[in-house]
Order: sequence, then structure tokens, then C-alpha cells
Amino acid sequence: MKELLKQNILKHIALSNKEIDSFCNLFNENKVMKKQFLLREGDICKFEGFVTKGLFRIYHIDQNGFEQVLYFAQENWWITDMDSFTNEKPSHLYIQALEDSVVLLISKKDKEFAYNNIPKIEKLFRIMTQKTHISLQRRMIDNLSKTADQRYIDFIEKYPNLFQRLTNLQIAAYLGISHEFLSKIRRKIASKK
Repeated sequence: MKELLKQNILKHIALSNKEIDSFCNLFNENKVMKKQFLLREGDICKFEGFVTKGLFRIYHIDQNGFEQVLYFAQENWWITDMDSFTNEKPSHLYIQALEDSVVLLISKKDKEFAYNNIPKIEKLFRIMTQKTHISLQRRMIDNLSKTADQRYIDFIEKYPNLFQRLTNLQIAAYLGISHEFLSKIRRKIASKK
């Protein structure tokens, strides 16, 4: 399972075999059953995780009880509540497995150990943080400037294999629309084909 993690790391930075093995050995494998939570609102997030198998949703429940999905994480994606993990404060998020999954987890203490003992690891997380920031910025711009129809089309084009693994309800929560409105969009698109 750690082979996928090594490949992911080496896409971002160059490490010696000793460095990458030392870093990967700081992660613990965690099997998570479908519908099980890795994190619940109010808990302090004590991990950053790398998904090696399965699918997670990272979401918030608003004051009206509606789910707002920040993102989905499939194989080769990272998951955490960065605010809670970094600042050691209660989370506003839920992280839940949508399939039987396997995730490699690293604690804050072990991540700090890596920063101090394998200096290139700080560069790795800086690069990943920048990529995440860019992705979130683009998503915010899309949410402000594109119609729900276009956001749906963009989603299925950008994540075709992820799209196949999700329910309409989950996709609607990601797009910030109702399940009924998503059904209308899908019918409209189907009628154009």
C-alpha cells in the first residue's frame, strides 16, 4: 500500500530511497469500512491521510441541515481538515468513507519529525498546499461565475471515474444544488443528445 504513496511523493520531489522509506514508515495503515467516519465535527483532526484504496467525502453540515461537500478523495488523494490539524481546534468537517477503504495516516508529531529530519518533506507539503490552494481558488471562481449546468458538465469531464462511483445526492451536495435540480439538469443534458 505504501508504494502508491511513494509514487505520489516522487511526482512532487526527489528523495533518496532512505529518505522516502523513512518518511513512509511514519504512516500507519487504517482500514475504514463504508459509512465509517475518520473525523466528525467537533473532534480535533489528528492526522493527514493518503488514500490507497476506496473513496471518502469531506463535508460540512450547514445550519439548515444541508450537506456541503468540499471534495471527494479517491485513491492517490490526500485527506485532512487542515484547520483542525494545524491549529488543534475542533473540526467543522466530517470525513466519511463512501466505500470500504484503506488510508495511510500520519500524526502531527510524526509530520514535524519528518520536517526536522528529512528537510525535503517541507518542500513536498508546500507544493501540495499550493496545488490545493489553486484548486480551491478555481472551484470558488467556478461556483461564482458558472451555472449549475456548466459546473455539473465540468465535474463529469474532470472526474469521469469518480462520477461513476457517486450517487446523484452526493454530486448535488458537491455542486451546491438540490437533488431535484440535479435531476432536471441531467434530463436537460440527456434530451440534447
